[in-house]
Amino acid sequence: MKKVNAIILFTLLLFSQNLFGQRNKAPKLVVGIVIDQMCYDYLYRYYNKFSNEGFKKIMVKGTNCRNTQYNYLPTYTGPGHASIYTGTTPSNHGIIANDWYDRTTLKEKNCVEDTSVNTIGSSSIQGQCSPKNMFALTITDQLKLTYPSSKVISLSIKNRGAILPGGHKSNGSYWYDYTTGDFITSSYYEKELPTWLQDFNAKKSVLNYMSQTWNTLYPIETYTESSKDDSPYEELIFGNTFPIFPYSFNNLDDAKKIKTFTSTPFANTHLLNASLAAISGEHLGEHSTSDFLCLSFSSTDILGHAYGPQSIEIEDMYLRLDQEIARLLSYLDKNIGKKEYTLFITADHAVVPVPQLLIDNKLPGGYFYSEKPIKELRENCIKKFGFDCILEESNNNIYLDKEKLKLKDINITVVQNYIKDQIKYWSNINNVYTADELENSEQADYWKNLVKSGYVKNESGDVIYTLNPGYLPYFKDTEKSHKGTSHGSGYGYDTHVPLLWYGKHIPRKEIFRKVEVTSITATLVHLLNLSKPSMTTGEPILEITNYKH
Repeated sequence: MKKVNAIILFTLLLFSQNLFGQRNKAPKLVVGIVIDQMCYDYLYRYYNKFSNEGFKKIMVKGTNCRNTQYNYLPTYTGPGHASIYTGTTPSNHGIIANDWYDRTTLKEKNCVEDTSVNTIGSSSIQGQCSPKNMFALTITDQLKLTYPSSKVISLSIKNRGAILPGGHKSNGSYWYDYTTGDFITSSYYEKELPTWLQDFNAKKSVLNYMSQTWNTLYPIETYTESSKDDSPYEELIFGNTFPIFPYSFNNLDDAKKIKTFTSTPFANTHLLNASLAAISGEHLGEHSTSDFLCLSFSSTDILGHAYGPQSIEIEDMYLRLDQEIARLLSYLDKNIGKKEYTLFITADHAVVPVPQLLIDNKLPGGYFYSEKPIKELRENCIKKFGFDCILEESNNNIYLDKEKLKLKDINITVVQNYIKDQIKYWSNINNVYTADELENSEQADYWKNLVKSGYVKNESGDVIYTLNPGYLPYFKDTEKSHKGTSHGSGYGYDTHVPLLWYGKHIPRKEIFRKVEVTSITATLVHLLNLSKPSMTTGEPILEITNYKH
């Protein structure tokens, strides 16, 4: 009897060890996908037209976090990618916008610009970029620090979409050169492009794509989820007379074709092809430790700005992207192995409906034109303080001339409060905050916390204002300002984004509680058996990390 009990005990112990080992075995490959400017509702508006092997497959067989939110503003591409991969907000990682005013150079600074490095793969200056402006470590940095044999590869059309996810220790981050149509990198990473990418660029596929006509994937009359094709809210970006299908690019010269290519769904196909070449060329998923592929689809945003979320163009873009997602899953199943990889899909922000459409439909929204109020504010500052103390207005941030105020012995807090009192009476302003308030207040309401989480002392302005829901900022009123749309607010139309998980260690589940985007890295920490990156503040998604196979 004792012998039988010992055998049973040994069997149970062996089973539990195998189960524990399986649960703690990291995936061979993690694929992180960011879709630029994807609204949460696209998953459901277009669901019936999606194939069974793309978005729908992940939604049905993976984990769908249905209440995923951004927890700061502004909701732009740079901060979005940095926040996803560092697991914290701009107040910690330092990427407060795509571009911001630099008090040192007295000009706008791009979030990934770095003039100390050179372009690799082209003679242009479009490779003068690096992650040096990001203060925090990414999950990909932490992976490389912990397991040096792991490989991290990152690709996007946009430079920031490739650079920020790849982090400081990427084995290769690659983005699109608008002068050549090739993928390039910078000398921050390597001295020459890898052979697989040289071979890929040598195909010169961009002009071949642009010799095609872009028509709807399905009969256009079936696109009932969107507005009519000939819409007054859409820009003309392809040199055509009307923003309607089909789109032919034969009227464009080669240079224009290379530039406008990124607004077409062909660019998503091109990016995925490059990514599949990277998986093969870099032998991702074949190392003794986990590898990481960061993939950011930018064309959804580039087209989305011009056409808006109600357009047939955007619907068709996503229906075609669904096919690319299906192609990726099929490739991963075959080459990495089913249940051997983990994949997530999210967005760096969503987008507001075209404000003119809101106006015409008697919905709250519109435009804030800053030229006149800023001019009057400068004039009032001259009357009050004896000089124009405003250096710049950028991203709804007012930057003050601190040096001159100090020289004239004028208390900057007094100036901040004066400007705040002026701004709060402008039309369509929701809130105004001074730097002193953001730095010194312990408790704050929801809206103030969003601004505070996006504030960095030496980068942000001295007074920050937010607009009413549905409003977009422009310098002046022009015909173009009433077409297309943008993002950047802390409202639901910008902050509510998809978050889907699929593959190894991922349960079939829908999660309706609030999940912040900073939880993505916090969850990957446990799937990859890593320590938290330096400034990660997000909490793991317990429904995933506690999943038992």
